Parts: sequence; C-alpha cells; structure tokens
Amino acid sequence: MMTPIYTAAASLQIDREVMNVVGVGTIQMPEEKGTALEFYQTQYELLASRSLAERVATTLGLVDDERFQKNTRPSLRSFITNLVQRTQSDETKPALENRLRQTVSRVRGSLTIIPVRASRIVRLTVSHPNREMAQKIANGYIDSFVAASLDRRYEASAYARKFLEERLQQLKVRLEESEKQLVKYAEEKGIITLAENRSLVDADLEAINAKLTELRNERIKQELLWKQAQITDGLSLKEVRDSATVQENRKLHTQLVAEYQQKLALYRPAYPAMIQLRKQIEELDHQLELEIKAVKIVMKTAYEGAQKAEELLTQQLEAAKAIMVEQRNRSIQYNILQREVDTNRTLYDGLLQRYKEIGIAGNVGANNVSVVDRASLPVRPSSPRLTFNIALALLLGLGSGILAAFGLDYLDDSFKVPEDIERETGLSVIGVVPLPKLGRLVEEEVADPHSGMAEAYRSLRTGLQFASSEGLPKSLLVTSSRPSEGKSTTTLCLARSFASIGLNVLLVDADLRNAKLHKQLHCNNQFGLSNYLTGAMLAEQVVQETDQDTLAFMASGPLPPNPAELLSGSRFMSLLTLAGQAFDIVIIDAPPVMGLADAPLLSTAAQATLLVVAANETRRSTFKVAIKRLQLARANLLGAMLNKFNSRQPGYGYGYGYGEYDYHTYGTKQLPAAEG
Repeated sequence: MMTPIYTAAASLQIDREVMNVVGVGTIQMPEEKGTALEFYQTQYELLASRSLAERVATTLGLVDDERFQKNTRPSLRSFITNLVQRTQSDETKPALENRLRQTVSRVRGSLTIIPVRASRIVRLTVSHPNREMAQKIANGYIDSFVAASLDRRYEASAYARKFLEERLQQLKVRLEESEKQLVKYAEEKGIITLAENRSLVDADLEAINAKLTELRNERIKQELLWKQAQITDGLSLKEVRDSATVQENRKLHTQLVAEYQQKLALYRPAYPAMIQLRKQIEELDHQLELEIKAVKIVMKTAYEGAQKAEELLTQQLEAAKAIMVEQRNRSIQYNILQREVDTNRTLYDGLLQRYKEIGIAGNVGANNVSVVDRASLPVRPSSPRLTFNIALALLLGLGSGILAAFGLDYLDDSFKVPEDIERETGLSVIGVVPLPKLGRLVEEEVADPHSGMAEAYRSLRTGLQFASSEGLPKSLLVTSSRPSEGKSTTTLCLARSFASIGLNVLLVDADLRNAKLHKQLHCNNQFGLSNYLTGAMLAEQVVQETDQDTLAFMASGPLPPNPAELLSGSRFMSLLTLAGQAFDIVIIDAPPVMGLADAPLLSTAAQATLLVVAANETRRSTFKVAIKRLQLARANLLGAMLNKFNSRQPGYGYGYGYGEYDYHTYGTKQLPAAEG
C-alpha cells in the first residue's frame, strides 16, 4: 500500500590534493598527515548542507515544479520538522520563502550519502516517487557540488587578492618615502655606499629586523581577526563555530527549544515544567555568550600579545641600532634608512610575487571534485520491498505474539485449574463448576438436570458428604475472597441439591450488606435474620417456605447499620443450635472475606466453611490473605470450589468437561448388536 519510491544513484570522486598546473602555491593551508578522515567528513557535511540543497532547489526550479511538490508525500519526521519550523518562523514571512524552506527540507530528506570504503568515491542516492525527478535531483546535486567547490576556491582567491592589493599599496607608499629619505640624507651627509665587511652586530641587526617583519605580519593578521570579531556577533567566527562547547550548547539549545514548543501545546508558559525549560534555554544562551566572549578575549589577547611582541622587538632593534652608532658613527642614520628601504622593498616584492601567484593559481587550478557516474533513470522502484516487508511483518508479529502470550501468562496470577489452588494453598478442591454454555443463563443451566453445570453441583454435593470423617456437616458456611465470584449462586444451588435428595435444608442469607437470595427465591425480605439477631422475632417466625418442600429459607431481613456487631453476639450460635435440631443441614450465604469482619465471625460459628474461587478472576495473593484471615478466626476449612471454569480453554491440557458421559449422552448410545 506504500507509494512506490524510485532511487537514482550518482558517484563523485573527491581528491585531497589539487592538481598544480602552474607550479606555484595556493592560498590553502597545507594539510597534515592523518587528517584524511576530517577532510572527507567535511566534504560529506558540505554535501548534506542546507546551502547546497538550496542551490539545487533553486537551480532546478523545484519550488515551482508540480511534479516535485505533488509526488512528495510528507513523512512523520518531515511533518514534525515542518511543524517546529512553522512554530519558530515569523508569520510575516512571504509564502515564497516558506515554500523554498519546505522544498529545501524535502530535497535534503531525499538525499543519502554513501562513502565507498577504502576509496575516494562517494555515492549519492536520491529517492522520490517520480523517477525522472529522482534522476534530475541526483544529477543536480553532483553538478551543484562541483560548481560550489570551484566557487569556494575562487572566493578564497578573490579575498586574498583584495587583501594583498591593500597591503601592496601601503607598502608602496612606505617604500617610496623611505627611498626619498635615504637619497636626501646621503646627499646632505655626502655618504657614498661602498662594499664593506659584515660584522656580528650587522648579523644580529639583520636577524632582529627579519623577526620584526614576521611579528609585524602576525600582529597585522591578529589585528584583522580582532577587528572582524568586533564587528560580528561571534557565531560567524570560525573559532566559535569550531568550539566543541558551542556546538554541544547549540545542539542542546535546539533540543530544548523543540521540547518547549512541543509542550507548549499541552501546558501554559507559567507551568513549572515550562518555566524550568525556559530557564534552561536562557542558561544555554548565557553560556553561549560567555563562550563567545571567551573566544573574543583569546583573540584580543593574541592581538595584544603580537602587538606587545612587536613593541619589544622594536625596542631590541633600537638597542642594536644604538650599538651600531658607536661602530659606524656618521653612517648610522644612513644605515637605518637603508635597512628601512630594504625592508619595505622586501615586503613589497614578496607580497607582489604572492599576489601574482595567487592570481595565476586561482584562474587555472584544477578542481579536486570530479564526476564519476551520472545518475541514470531508475527502472523499478527501490521501495516498498513487498516480500521483505511481509516476511519481516510475519516475523515481528509472531515474535510479538509469543512475547505477549508469555508476558500475559506471567503477569496473570489468577487461578486457572484446580491444581493451582492445591499447589498454592494446600486446600483440597471439592468441586469444579463450569461456565454456562454460550447464550444461556446460569439459572437455565442449573434448571436443566442434563446440563454440565447441574452435574457439577451434584458432584460438589457428593464431595461435601465425604469431605470430613464426620460426613456432612450440620452447618456449612459458603464465602469467597471477594465479590462476584458466584458464592450466592453456589449457596442456592447446593441448598436445592441437598433438598432434592430428601434432606431438610435451611438456607440462611447472612449477607447483611448485600442480600440477593430472596430475589432468586422470590421470597419476602421484610423480616429475616436481622430481626432474629436483634431479638425482635423468634426463629420460627422468620423462616419461610420455598417451592421445594424440604427447603426452608431465612432471608437477611432489613439491612442493619452494624452487621458485624449483630453477628458477633450469641444469638447466631443459638440459631445454628436450634436449626441443627430441626434440619439436616444449615447452609449459610456469607459476605466476602476481604475488607469485612462478617465472614470470619460467621465461620467461627459454622461447623465447616467452603471457599468459592472464580477461575481466571481470583488473584492468588488475595485468596491467600482470605485463607489466613479465616484461619486466624479458627474456621474449619473443608476446601475450595473452582467456579466459572472454562473447560474448553486451550493451553492447559485438562478435560474437566464430562465428555461422552454427561447427561446429554448418557443412556442414549446404542449397544452393539450381538453376533449371530
């Protein structure tokens, strides 16, 4: 479903050395050994620069090219970049400038630079939905880079020539003036220049003069740099741009500004996090100013140092001249003028020669960048790679699914099978009740004697009859660790099951906080257990008949404000004693154990307690805490019942369904015909 992308490739050869046609020097600094990595990295950065992309976009006319604009689909990265740039840009900028900026950003995003290892070849690839446009941009890049390399050399030569012209004019005036003074002094003193032997003082004076020339040039250079630093904001200085601290500062500043603009859509500027971001940005700006000031101080110090060195050397020269006064007497002034003339002539001739060399080298010097292969028209799309994408998607999907399955299984600490309960708590699982069939209610399943759920409750009834050495307990408390685990339904189904085999059963709704059984039995809840516990009514007055002859029901009655205080009295124990004489079994529906004191109080009075556990719902930690609370109340725990069990759930290998022996098939199979 992805848009087909075509990729056009072109190759360049970038040499470190420039072919020297005329045999004269150039204005570039000679490169030292071991700087190849820095040189080529610089060339790669120039290839990926914004200025080169802008030159390509302008030269090829991509701003107004509908093929380029129409077929360029923005990615998430370009969308975020354009959003940040749009937020930071001035709204008053003309639309043409904004279109140019967006075009340059897209052109840079389509370029990929691939250096060929162990060679001077650099491969450029340009990707675009239009194959002609991909070829056009790739060729435009290599042409623009070659032209930009030549332009940089020419600009460097032009700047050097302009500087040398100014210095030559100054030195020419100084040379003419010094020669006039020399001739005039010679005429006045009548000095005739003769060949003479050079002394040690002469050699020293010549050496000092040569050194003074070097320092003067250095002072001029530092002075120019210092003046340039004074008239700029600092960021345009090479020393500032090359500073690692400044680069890191600007990178971090850009990140913080982007983060501030991103959060500005969520928070107000007065939000603490936004204030902190602004302070960080201001601190980075302050540090950048300090770094720029530090660089300027270094430049100023270098200039003042060169000036001071020039002054000191000038003083040494004057001292040497004083020594020569004693040796040359009347010729001293002449020699001074002669040396000044020679110095000015040397400087003038040297700069003039350098000026001529730069002019020649700047015009005929060969470029170090050459085109190896121009981009050809792509035949087929480079992306999407359908087979690879499908294989990768399948592999990642399979791996993610496996990891998700194992992760969910590891994080799920609920009980899933009876063995989990027995292994984690040591309690016996007396019965397992499955979920109702799809589309059927619990009441419908229980009412059907042939259903698996009805058979499960009959199996639970049998398990309770053999759960202890005394047989069926006289009073059975049914509770759970938390709500909605099916304890009320279990209590009602057990009561009906025991009543169906002829036992006299008393069902007591002891949940004085959330009574439910009277609704399921369609009985009156205006009187019940709470009336008996408060002494307002006798036990026989609160017992109600049900639709089963051997099943009696005691509702919860009006819900009291203090259930725990009523249940902690002796009347509930008396109720169980009286009921034990009149009924074969008393089944009590109790509230959940966690968070309430009712269940532990009721379990103390009841002869036995059954815990209901909801499969895939009850957490193991919660269930263990409930058991601990009941054990602290000295409850007689018969075991647990696993409710809501999904017998068809894959992954466990258990078969808790009744299979071919359930009530759906039992007795319906035909016996095989007798032989003969």
